[in-house]
Amino acid sequence: MFYDTVNYAHGLPHDPLKAIIAPRPIGWISAVSASGQVNLSPYSFFNAFSTRPPIVGFSSEGFKDAVAFISETREFVCNLATWDLRDAMNATSATLPRGQSEFDHAGLEQEPSSIVKPPRVKGVAAALECRLTDIQQLKTSTGEQLERYLVLGHVVGVYIDERFIKDGRFDITAAKPIARCGYHDYAVVNEVFSIVRPS
Repeated sequence: MFYDTVNYAHGLPHDPLKAIIAPRPIGWISAVSASGQVNLSPYSFFNAFSTRPPIVGFSSEGFKDAVAFISETREFVCNLATWDLRDAMNATSATLPRGQSEFDHAGLEQEPSSIVKPPRVKGVAAALECRLTDIQQLKTSTGEQLERYLVLGHVVGVYIDERFIKDGRFDITAAKPIARCGYHDYAVVNEVFSIVRPS
């Protein structure tokens, strides 16, 4: 099959795009407003874009609290969403009134970050402390501005729970990060294989 995205005339009951671009890691973003309100929300349009310096980013469909708070204070934390925290992560995706705590709503505790003001989720396997580099409003190929925002951050600190360091490496299969696969489907990383890149 083939369809163009002008009319989204794919004829399927659900849009397949998010299922094609999968699995997508989940950036579980904590941010603080200028007045001290804390937001915690998951974004599956999330990834790393540079190693040295480390740059990560997420995209929000709408200027939501996370984006608004980050624009005010220029800091955020990417918490690793894992199998054992999947229900709490999902609970933080609820639409709550601005300023109402997703931490409280999901029964989560905050833990102070080392460098930035936004807290991390207590009990996470890893977290990336970030300072904002840019917020870009996305646009179409014809230049039409969209209510979609790409938030890029310089990772200034990395937290890893030492339980997940094995033989000098982050043990991803022990941490069991989850990823979005489109629709209501998710995947968990509990098995890996190695391929050596050619020289």
